[in-house]
Amino acid sequence: RHGIEYHEKTPGQLFCNESSKQILDMLLTEAEWAGVEIRLNTSVERLDKTESGFAVTTPSGDLHCESLVIASGGLSIPNGGATSFAYQIAEQFGLRVTDRRAALVPFTLQPDLLTPLKELSGVSVLADVSCNGQHFKENILFTHRGLSGPAILQISSYWKPGDTVAIDLLPNLDLASLLKQKRESNPRMHLSSLLADYLSKRLANTLCELWSLDAELGQLSNERILQITAQFKNWQVKPSGTEGYRTAEVTIGGVDTDEVSQKTFEVKRVKGLYFIGESLDVTGHLGGHNFQWAWASGFAAGQAC
Repeated sequence: RHGIEYHEKTPGQLFCNESSKQILDMLLTEAEWAGVEIRLNTSVERLDKTESGFAVTTPSGDLHCESLVIASGGLSIPNGGATSFAYQIAEQFGLRVTDRRAALVPFTLQPDLLTPLKELSGVSVLADVSCNGQHFKENILFTHRGLSGPAILQISSYWKPGDTVAIDLLPNLDLASLLKQKRESNPRMHLSSLLADYLSKRLANTLCELWSLDAELGQLSNERILQITAQFKNWQVKPSGTEGYRTAEVTIGGVDTDEVSQKTFEVKRVKGLYFIGESLDVTGHLGGHNFQWAWASGFAAGQAC
């Protein structure tokens, strides 16, 4: 309808060919066509239930409505305007709000691990990352604070403080078999040189030095090969935490979904009050799923209002 050209970057993930601003322009255009009035720099000072609906007090005057939709999101990215407004309204009306934490968020690392890895900042590698029965095979990114990238962001939704994350840095490689084969055919080759063909040279050298693994392949016993394989295929990382809401893409937790209709998102105990999108305790994976949830729940509520 709006002629926005797009491409599929990875399966199920659609990106604008030009700029994401086209999506913003599309939404603003649709709002204009629908006769929506947008009031900027307007805070809600008070919200009251009335016989006919709701009264919303703002600095520029009161608003009265039969239906009120709370679409103010979660706590993620506060410099974009995120606040706890939705949860405050929910609690005002006695609704249950589940515990909240940052999700789809980079990990931070303890200094003893972060310091030797800092020189890898900006390096990306395909990996299989797992935690608490979930795993994601996508790129990870070394940063000056710790670890990021799609696989890390995905697994962060399942990680809890104190948990260990397992990282397979060579998910498409039978490393033990390769090492035994190369030990016979090229015994003078160093482990770091071999791994540089599958990782990057900088990453291979740094990790071999960090784990004191580098040696000529001919010097490796079968037991040592198993140790090396375990280190690269099952790297155990215990994050010190996450970067928090400042960089998190979504918030886990929110208004309990049992409090609203699964068809209209109207609060079961408060006629005319709706909660949609990230204000609810619903969290999706990367790839636009959280946007889709926001728009789909908004559409359902809009049809019911």
